[in-house]
Amino acid sequence: MNHIPKGKYKPYPKIDLPDRKWPDNTITKAPRWCSVDLRDGNQALINPMDMDKKLELFTLLLKLGFKEIEVGFPSASKVEFDFLRKLVDDNLIPDDVTVQVLVQAREHLIAKTFEALRGVKKATVHLYNSTSVAQRKIVFSKTQEEIIALALEGVDLVKKYEAEHDGEIFLEYSPESFTGTELEFAARISNEVTARWGISDTRQVIINLPATVEMATPNIYADQIEWMSRHLDNRENVIISTHTHNDRGTSIAATELALLAGADRVEGTLLSNGERTGNVDIITLALNMTTQGIDSGLDFSDVNEVVEIVERVTELPTHPRHPYVGELVYTAFSGSHQDAINKGLAYQNAKEDPFWEVPYLPIDPADVGRTYESIIRINSQSGKGGVAYILEKNYGYQLPKAMHPEIGRAVQALSDEKGRELSPEEILEVFKDTYFRVKEHITFKDVSLTTDNGVSKCTLKYLYEGKEITSEGQGNGPIDACKNALMKEYQNDFTIKSYAEHSCGDKSSAKAVAYIEIQNKEILSCFGVGADNDITVASIKAMFCALNRAFS
Repeated sequence: MNHIPKGKYKPYPKIDLPDRKWPDNTITKAPRWCSVDLRDGNQALINPMDMDKKLELFTLLLKLGFKEIEVGFPSASKVEFDFLRKLVDDNLIPDDVTVQVLVQAREHLIAKTFEALRGVKKATVHLYNSTSVAQRKIVFSKTQEEIIALALEGVDLVKKYEAEHDGEIFLEYSPESFTGTELEFAARISNEVTARWGISDTRQVIINLPATVEMATPNIYADQIEWMSRHLDNRENVIISTHTHNDRGTSIAATELALLAGADRVEGTLLSNGERTGNVDIITLALNMTTQGIDSGLDFSDVNEVVEIVERVTELPTHPRHPYVGELVYTAFSGSHQDAINKGLAYQNAKEDPFWEVPYLPIDPADVGRTYESIIRINSQSGKGGVAYILEKNYGYQLPKAMHPEIGRAVQALSDEKGRELSPEEILEVFKDTYFRVKEHITFKDVSLTTDNGVSKCTLKYLYEGKEITSEGQGNGPIDACKNALMKEYQNDFTIKSYAEHSCGDKSSAKAVAYIEIQNKEILSCFGVGADNDITVASIKAMFCALNRAFS
């Protein structure tokens, strides 16, 4: 029975935008990216970063290619202030990077902020105040006029200290809790802010429209962004920025739809760190663009390094299913998935054009610094194709397709017995136990072969029923000749159904590996495997292996 009182929650109202354009748009270029890991991300940590961790993360953000980085709230704490001063004093801010600082509209806080910014060549001062209905009514008890006055006071103070600053200052304004603010009021306060700042083509303003709390479906946020884009004065000189949180689990979709709706800039964090359910994950956004053929402008060619550093400085684990970077996102346990991936990789490697067409893998793991070795892993749910893939990629055994079910059953039996995933080493041991450590009722000892006018003749030596036998035979090839020699005294009738061979290992030390499938009236088929420096000997060993497996 539902215990939630009726009327406790209400649907978010639709935006009156009947001629919305964003559904027909396409993302064709990357936005301006701004990392807020060092501020929004840091404030959400159980143990906020110390100076060394902040520096390590800042260095990583530069390496990834971020040109706008919110470095903190320098008027809020000593460590935030000292971090910005260290960046300046140690000349750690590249000339093409703009640092961003957050501040509220209070003079002593703005004064402290500009003190921290002393010597910075390019900085964005991010001014904000809450504008939502709930914040005005419950938290501040202020009217719309009072909220606007507070924002304009902040703009005037930033302009005052800007005049004394030896460097370039950009203004960013956020009507905080934008998604809970009436659109008419959000546009009005934003327009008054840009007018007070003196917006022009040489004095652009960032208007950040945050989903401080995600309150509706992503299409609603897109409608809000398009509506604002139509109602902001001097739109050509306004940089519309998004800053989405993940309360409903749709921050990625909301941001992408906002870009369709006209947003120019994205604020977010690596791996979605942030308050509550986190900020939008810039890694996912950027790599989503990569899969659509768009250059994101960010370098995520080594996601392992990114994850390792972010986990260390934030002390937060990454979910193994996190898009693109999780430990398990390039693995497949399902047998049908494994088979499709195996075939897809073979097809990809064989064709000349680079277009990525591997089933179940929307991006080439190599493009983000991951490897193929872990793509297929084996448990009780795995299929025959996955086992064959492991044996080929890890150990060089190129099993014939018809053999896949046979070895697949053997591996699955062990996985069922152990009740867990099997390692590649364990799979190799199953393979060796099945084909190289077979209980023998007949043992191959030696063979000599000659060929004359297309006819092969062999002298075969083997042990059978406690005695050593030497027998001669001939046929249309070495295997046929050996079979005919064997059948003079061997009692189990059989035919050879299929044969395959390949070299295995480095050229200098490669061995030949042969696979023979036999059958008779009692058995549908049975495979044998043989390995030797000589391909003919490997083939005969494979035949004896199959006989021992079929008739022991």
